[in-house]
Amino acid sequence: MSKKEHISLKHKKNHQTIPPRHLLGMLIILAEVIGVFAGVLVLAIYFTWVWYIIGAIHILLFLLILSSSDNPDYKIPWIVFILLVPILGPLCYILFYSRKLSKKQTKKLKLLKNTRIPFNHSYHYEKLKEDNPLIYSDAKYLTHAEKTNLHRNTAIKYYHLGDDIFPDLLKDINNAKEFIFLDYYIIREGIFWDTILDALIKKSKEGVEVRLLYDDIGCMRNLPGNYDKYLDSLGIHTRQFNRLKYQPNSEFNNRSHRKVTVIDGLYGYTGGFNLADEYVNKIVKFGHWKDSGIRVEGELVDEFTKQFLCDYELSSPKQIDFNFEKYYRKHLVPNDGYCISFTDGPRPIYPRETAKGAILNLLNHATKNVYITTPYLITDNDVMTAIETTSLRGIDVRIITPHIPDKKLIFKMTQSSYKRLMEAGVKIYEYTPGFIHTKSYQADGQVAIIGTINLDYRSLVHNFENGVWMYNHEVIKDIEKDFLETQKISMRIEKKDVKDNIIWRFFRGIVKIFAPLM
Repeated sequence: MSKKEHISLKHKKNHQTIPPRHLLGMLIILAEVIGVFAGVLVLAIYFTWVWYIIGAIHILLFLLILSSSDNPDYKIPWIVFILLVPILGPLCYILFYSRKLSKKQTKKLKLLKNTRIPFNHSYHYEKLKEDNPLIYSDAKYLTHAEKTNLHRNTAIKYYHLGDDIFPDLLKDINNAKEFIFLDYYIIREGIFWDTILDALIKKSKEGVEVRLLYDDIGCMRNLPGNYDKYLDSLGIHTRQFNRLKYQPNSEFNNRSHRKVTVIDGLYGYTGGFNLADEYVNKIVKFGHWKDSGIRVEGELVDEFTKQFLCDYELSSPKQIDFNFEKYYRKHLVPNDGYCISFTDGPRPIYPRETAKGAILNLLNHATKNVYITTPYLITDNDVMTAIETTSLRGIDVRIITPHIPDKKLIFKMTQSSYKRLMEAGVKIYEYTPGFIHTKSYQADGQVAIIGTINLDYRSLVHNFENGVWMYNHEVIKDIEKDFLETQKISMRIEKKDVKDNIIWRFFRGIVKIFAPLM
C-alpha cells in the first residue's frame, strides 16, 4: 500500500469516536447492572424477607473484604461503597472487584511466566553480592518474584525525549532481518505511527515476521474496532490485549500499560512513550510533552522477547505454542553494569506487587538521594510512608510532576499529596513547559528503574506493567543528568502554593477515598 493510499484510508475513519463494538459492550454491561439492580429492587419491594438477604450479603461482603489480603487502601473504598449504597454497592463489588482471567488464560499465563530463559548467571549474583550485599538482595527479590534473570553484557541508551527515540526506532525497524515485535497501550494514527506502519508493511513484504499487540480499551477512541483485521490484511499479525468481551469483572481492570519493541532479538525499546504524535511532540497536547525511554542491546533483549511472546500468546484466541528458543539470541555486548527486566500486573494473576516492591527497596536502601519523575502521584500509604521515611532519615528526595495536566481531577489528586510529603522534607517540582510523562526512579547515582510504572493505583494495582532495573550501569549517569536538567526548568512547589481551605479539604478527602478504584 502506497503512502498516498494509506493516508487516504486514514482520513475515511473517525478515530475520535468509540467504535460500535465497544459501545455495544459498554451498553451490555450497563444493561446487566441496571437489570440486576432493578430485579432485586422489585423483589425487595414485594417481599420483605428479601431485605434480610440483602443485609446478610452486605455483612458477608464486608467481612470478606476485611479478611482479604488486599491492600487496606483498596479495601476502604469498597467497604464505604457497600455500606452506603444498598443493593447497588454489593452488585458493583461482585461485578467489578474481581480481576480474574478465565481458567484457560490463567493456566496459560502461569505456564508461560514460569518459563525462565536458560541463562547460567550464578557468577553475576556472586559478584554483585561481593560488591553490594544490599543491592544483591534487591536483585534476588526481582528475579525470584518474576522468574527473570540478572544480566550484564547489555548496552543501554537513554533518551531524555520521545522525539529522539523516533529516528532510532525507525532505523532499527528498517534494518530488521528476522522479526519485529511491538506491544503498546496506545496507538494513534499520525506522523509517528503512520511512519512506523509504512516501515512495518515494507518489512513484512520482505519476509520479516511482524507482530503487534495493542490494548483494546487503551486504543478504544484512537482506532476502529476492527483495526486488528486491517493490519492483518497488511501482513502484520495483530492481537488486541484483553479484547472487550462484555465481562465487567475483568474488562476495565486488566489493561496492558506495557510498551515494548523487540527487533531481531538484538535490540529492544521500552519507556513511557506510546505510538502517538504527542509522545514525540509532533502535535501539542498539554504544552511540551516530556517522555523518556531506553534502547537495549545485549542479553537483556531476550527477556523483552519472552515478555512479548507471553502477552501475545495470552491474547490469541487459539493456542500458538511459540518455540521461544527460536527467538532468543543470547547476544552479548560487553558491559559490566547490572540490569533486570521485570513485569507486574494485577492480583491474583500476579501474586506479588513487584513494581511496588522494587520502588520501596530503592527508597529504603538509598544513602544519599532519590530522584523520581512521575505524571501522577496518587499512591497508597505504604509508598507515601516510605518516601517520607527516606526523606526524614536525611536522604535528599526530589519529585517532578507535570505543571500542565492531562486530566484535571487526577492532577488535583496528585497535588493533594504535596503537603504531606513536603512536611517530611521532600522537594516537589512541577515541569513548567508542560506535561511530563517520564516514569523514572533513581537513587545515589547507582540504581535506576525505567519503564511504564507510574506512582498511582492504576499502575501499582490494576495494570500490566513492565520496567528495567539497573545498577552501576553507565547509563544511570545520563538518567541522573536528565533529571537535574529537567529540574532547572521546573517550578519548586512551596507550602503556600498548595490550596488548603475547608472546601478543598472536604473534596480532597472524598476523592482520596475512592482513588484506588480509578
